[in-house]
Formats: sequence, structure tokens, C-alpha cells
Amino acid sequence: MKWIDISRTLRGGMPVWPGDTPFSFNLEWTKEQSGSVNVGKVVFSTHAGTHVDAPYHFSEAGKKVHELEPDIFVGKARVLHLPGYESIGAEELAAHDLTGVERLLIRTDSWEDPDRFPDSFCCLRPDAAPLLAEKGVKLLGIDVPSVDPIDSKELPAHHALCLSGIHILESVDLSRADAGDYELIALPLKLEGADGSPVRAILKKTA
Repeated sequence: MKWIDISRTLRGGMPVWPGDTPFSFNLEWTKEQSGSVNVGKVVFSTHAGTHVDAPYHFSEAGKKVHELEPDIFVGKARVLHLPGYESIGAEELAAHDLTGVERLLIRTDSWEDPDRFPDSFCCLRPDAAPLLAEKGVKLLGIDVPSVDPIDSKELPAHHALCLSGIHILESVDLSRADAGDYELIALPLKLEGADGSPVRAILKKTA
């Protein structure tokens, strides 16, 4: 079984959170100029594309990206396909046996046009966090830009997940991932002091 790339491509013109830094890539040295190599320069937000939110993103006392344990982002994962909801909370998740699931990815299909930042999307209700923690979840991924609504300033789902010891992976492209069990690799860059990091996230179906 081949690995499935569930990362959004980092490219010029890609949708970013309103007001956030646009992504750009340019060659600073060309092979012709340097005589030997091409060398590029990238400018992007720490929340560009598929990315990890470190707790420091929403809490001054929270851990920063370089302080996160790598094994959180590597290992067995489950994809749940839950389309058609405005929000997902304990009620919707309780219908599924998640006992022993350490990494949960929720496919909502609510980001319909990946070339345009959505006006709204399915989000997570805070009451999901204690239930997921009880089941053993330590990483929650979702296929939209945030676990909270676009207009939220309090970020209740972010805080509830953090208080429950659950890390956050956002903007995952699960369009080619059916519900089921997988191996996941979604390592953030080791950016000292950072509040988040893009990841190259991949899945491989398990038997």
C-alpha cells in the first residue's frame, strides 16, 4: 500500500488565513548566477497549509514547536468521515468506538474549494476534548483551517484540547483518505520559539 500525501501544497497564491502572510518562493541564486546551484528563499506563515498549532499559539505559557515530542506526530491513526455537520462534538464522536486511538483525523468535507479560503467550515465543539482524552487521543487533525470557527477570538476548542493534553493538526487534505486505520507521519519543523509549523503529512493504510 502506497503512502497518501495529505498535505496541502505550499505555493504562491494559495489561500491563507485572512490577513496572514502570503506564501512566496523565489530563487535568490540561480545556477547561472552562482555557477553551481539554485538556492531558493521562502516566506510563509507558521500556519501555512497543513500545519501544527503549538500550545504557544494561543497560550503564552504553552509549549513552543521545538519543545513538542516528535512521537506525537508519528504512529497509528484513525480517519473518521463525518460529512454534513456544522460542528462536531462529544455527541457525534460518541457514536464511534475510539478506544485506544491515539491520533484521530476528522474528514468533514466542509472545505469545498481548496483554492479559496472558506467563509465558514465545520468546527469542533469544546465538549469533544474530554471524550477524546478519555479514549486516549493525543493528536487531533481536521481538514479545515481551524478547530474553532473563523470568527472566534476565545478559541474554546483550542483551549479545551490543550487542557486535555491533545495536540492540534489543521488543514489536512483528507479528500483521498477513506475512513479507517492508517500509519501517520506529520512532523513539524523544529522551529525554535515558534507558535506553529507547516508539516508534510502522509498516511498509509494498515491491514
